[in-house]
Amino acid sequence: MKILHTADWHVGKVLKGRSRTEEHTAVLRELIGIARREDVDLVIVAGDVFDTSAPPPEAQALVMPALMALREGGRDVVVLAGNHDNPRLLDVYRPVLGALGIHVVGGFRRPDKGGVISFTARGGEPVRLAVLPFLSHRYVVRAAEALTGTAAEHNRGYAERFAELTAALTADFAADTVNLVATHATLPGGKFGGGEREAQSIFSYYVEPSAFPPATQYAALGHLHRRQRIDGPCPIWYSGSPLAVDFGEEGNTPGALLVTVEPGVPAVVREAPIGSARRLLTVRGSLEELAARREELGEAWLRVVVAEKPRPGLADTVRELLPGALQVDVDERFRPTEHLRSRAEGGRVRGPRELFRDYLAASGKEDPGSRPCSTGCTMR
Repeated sequence: MKILHTADWHVGKVLKGRSRTEEHTAVLRELIGIARREDVDLVIVAGDVFDTSAPPPEAQALVMPALMALREGGRDVVVLAGNHDNPRLLDVYRPVLGALGIHVVGGFRRPDKGGVISFTARGGEPVRLAVLPFLSHRYVVRAAEALTGTAAEHNRGYAERFAELTAALTADFAADTVNLVATHATLPGGKFGGGEREAQSIFSYYVEPSAFPPATQYAALGHLHRRQRIDGPCPIWYSGSPLAVDFGEEGNTPGALLVTVEPGVPAVVREAPIGSARRLLTVRGSLEELAARREELGEAWLRVVVAEKPRPGLADTVRELLPGALQVDVDERFRPTEHLRSRAEGGRVRGPRELFRDYLAASGKEDPGSRPCSTGCTMR
């Protein structure tokens, strides 16, 4: 059977105040095209379908048709909650989408209550898919236990409980079935993409690769936005995000994974790059240098570090040159902060007029014909 593994869509994401709805529309259309072209039997969306726990109607209106399109042709679709998603909201969708053949898992479920999804693939292979949505530290390590012990003990407790839950869900994996695990978690050794929610990705949320039993032929992970394989007792992969979520991810290659697997044989994995979203780039230079790169940069979203002295209207000038500039910063070499700090006299606290006068001098705006008045202002 063939699987399309994707995760971390973050539909509804706003980048520096700019909507990315058009990009998400194009990216989801490309994912649907891959599913059709490769004629996959199963689509796994391993969490972070939405960017926030309260996705706007526009985001929900984009995701639902995409999931139904992925379901076309009788392929199975499995969606689980990530740390950005609202598990209760996904569980609200569960009965409706379930009637359409789309399996949705918001919160953790027992094996006999939806935690293990068993079905026969279109090619006739029996499949057992264990699903573990994102589990908060508070959920796994009970509040009473958190009042005692050290942070290291709590972290170890989280990993141990996660392993126990995984063992319960995978207990019936057999040699004659396709055995899969889908989860949204952080594993040691995984390389961050740059846009993950750090508070839910650090050590207290790590789980060990040994949690996945060797009988697992493929573990489909979401959470880290960089596509990568994790060493473990079975093939463990992060699909990565299908678009760069923010400027911390501009070095990533957005995409998904195509997985071929059959009973008793480890999965064969190949990458499926996705290029529908606009590039995210950081560029540096003077106004003249930036203007010379305008055609090269095209429609990319830009973080611009301009090598010019700060002056009123500089950011507007940059945006006129580069319409894709979302963030404009002044190169630290041209910032007056350090110069002004060095002008402090013996730690004496200077007043706002004096600070402003020093700023004008440092930025080249001081009028040489002015002179200080008795109150510290300047007069001609």
